[in-house]
Amino acid sequence: MLYTKNMYAIIGHMNELSIDKKTQVLIREYIPERATLRALSNFFSVLGDSTRIKMLSALSISPMCVTDIAKTLEMNQTTVSHQLKTMRDMGMVDFDRKGKVLVYSIRENKVLDLLLRAVEII
Repeated sequence: MLYTKNMYAIIGHMNELSIDKKTQVLIREYIPERATLRALSNFFSVLGDSTRIKMLSALSISPMCVTDIAKTLEMNQTTVSHQLKTMRDMGMVDFDRKGKVLVYSIRENKVLDLLLRAVEII
């Protein structure tokens, strides 16, 4: 394609920023580092599953074992165990051993606060 003089002027204008250098620097400093971005993405992908949100909601009311969660939410125990492992790996839930039974609970109330704020937004 042959560019006209006018096209070069438009392209040149498109490369100019409408924000000042100070704002550019502030933005670059504020954007999380790559590892943090990856961790945030992983965290929100865990919250991007309705089954896990349902389980977190249930655990916000009471700590429960896998059997209690499965029966209360009418889910397969294998599915519950798998989802709990995913949330445990992300640091959202924790467990206490009561004999042979693992009782799961929300690790940080901040996770619940985040879910409640999301509900307010939608």
